[in-house]
Amino acid sequence: MEDLILRDYIVSAASDINAGGGSNGDNPTNLGVSDFSLVATTLDTNNAYKFMSGIEGMDRFGTGPIRSAYFMLASTELQSDFDALVGQGVLNNWNYPTNASALPSEWGSVYNIRILTSSEAPVARGVSANGQDVYYNTVLGKQALTHINQDGFSMNLLYRGPEFSGMLQQNCTLAVKFAQAQAITQDTAIRNLLCTRLSAIGGP
Repeated sequence: MEDLILRDYIVSAASDINAGGGSNGDNPTNLGVSDFSLVATTLDTNNAYKFMSGIEGMDRFGTGPIRSAYFMLASTELQSDFDALVGQGVLNNWNYPTNASALPSEWGSVYNIRILTSSEAPVARGVSANGQDVYYNTVLGKQALTHINQDGFSMNLLYRGPEFSGMLQQNCTLAVKFAQAQAITQDTAIRNLLCTRLSAIGGP
């Protein structure tokens, strides 16, 4: 729940860039490689720090070097659009020289941006100029967010053993309770790249 609250806060607080490099004739358009370059240029100009260092090229078939990069959170519904961009400066994570630094949700890399996909990424349904869904792809620099462990609170382990699992004393429990908070520390290191899809194929 806290992750969804922070997601919505970032969407409302950060500046937006409408995709214009696509070909679907909508506003915003579907994503083009020039849109990724524009967002990375904007964050570079704002002196944002990149999350990941680059990966040097290796003598392995079908692979390519990876630039130092920001992270972008995108909807899983856009994966077919990313597939359509392969060969235009876009690499799937299986074409990295090594997958040692790839995250489990990482789809791939476009120039200075590494794409993470999630079904929880924000989508505004039916609000584009042509009535299509608009996807909020949040691109982050390293200093944009922070995690705070709040003082004055201690962690509690909540445990009720299986002896409490009965008709009158329900149920056994194992949980951890602790206090924490997330915060935006520099909103100039965040941009929301808004786009639509190339087509509705594979959509909800």
